[in-house]
Amino acid sequence: MTAAGDPAGRALAGLIKASLDGIARLEAAARRIDPETIFDLIAGFEGADAEVAEALALSRATDWPERHGPVRACVEASAEAAAQGLSALARAAEAPDPLRAAGRAVRAAPRASEAIYPLAPFVTLVSDAFLTPAARADEALRTRISATPPGREGTGTMHLGGPPGTRGGAAVYIPEYLAEDEAAPLVVALHGGSGNGRDFLWTWLKYARSRGCILVAPTAAGDTWALGEPAIDAAHIAGVIAAIAARRAIHPARRLLTGMSDGGTFTYTYGLGAGCGFSHLAPVAAAFNRFIMGFADAERMADLPIRIVHGAQDWMFPVETAEAAARALAAAGARVEFEPIEDLAHAYPREANARILDWFLAD
Repeated sequence: MTAAGDPAGRALAGLIKASLDGIARLEAAARRIDPETIFDLIAGFEGADAEVAEALALSRATDWPERHGPVRACVEASAEAAAQGLSALARAAEAPDPLRAAGRAVRAAPRASEAIYPLAPFVTLVSDAFLTPAARADEALRTRISATPPGREGTGTMHLGGPPGTRGGAAVYIPEYLAEDEAAPLVVALHGGSGNGRDFLWTWLKYARSRGCILVAPTAAGDTWALGEPAIDAAHIAGVIAAIAARRAIHPARRLLTGMSDGGTFTYTYGLGAGCGFSHLAPVAAAFNRFIMGFADAERMADLPIRIVHGAQDWMFPVETAEAAARALAAAGARVEFEPIEDLAHAYPREANARILDWFLAD
């Protein structure tokens, strides 16, 4: 890498910081999207792209050493995505549907993360951005990470079943420091109705990396998950897991199925059924009704650990939906924990991932 004191080093340091700050702001905005407060949220992003735009301009005006071309490409791609997202969010009030426009704008965060993450083995600031505070304070983990050779085969992010975002495919993350024979917990995280696994992977990657979990973020075979016919998507999810298990050890009793919105609802319709191999379920912002209980297998339900996470301000699926789910599932024999989040609407609460993993890994 370049020295911090030379022009390229200064440009790199400034651009990395601006990109990571932009990603963090977009992720925070994604959590706050709510029709009741959307215009206040948008107003707070006026000029938010200035720092990253300035850092980008400096990078482009800098004479970079030729050998650092790949590094420059990663960071500038990340910065461009972050700047575009911040700028689009600031202009979302001008759109015919500001809520939808804001939702599109914050989708720049996973693309910016995807671009900059390859620098994690080389740049501490980038590596730390993809660790939780607890993991950053874990010296044993930091030692394992720093001792791992960059580009270790069969680890990091990858895509199975076609190019990134392919219907029926999956984005996968295997922590770089895991030994091949180390039986790792598995997290399968399902995107919402208009999403894809490529983007949703980044909702969970920091947490999987911090706790040594293999992470799979599938993309639904259709426009969204086959809620009424779970076998359709269950088959391709099982295929992805089998492909990973052929090369890596997966813990047989620590397999979490979780998802957001439609992904959370599919967590119910697939996860409650007979033959489902997941040990724990964690639906987030999911729909629930009596139809869903028709998928439940009585034997499977007995003592099945389920953690329900739901926003108290959810405007799409009111929190009473989750409360009813908790009662019905507990009555059917499941071991249910319910976490309402007071300030959350219909959005993904990344901070809940750490608590989900604490529950999952301690059980």
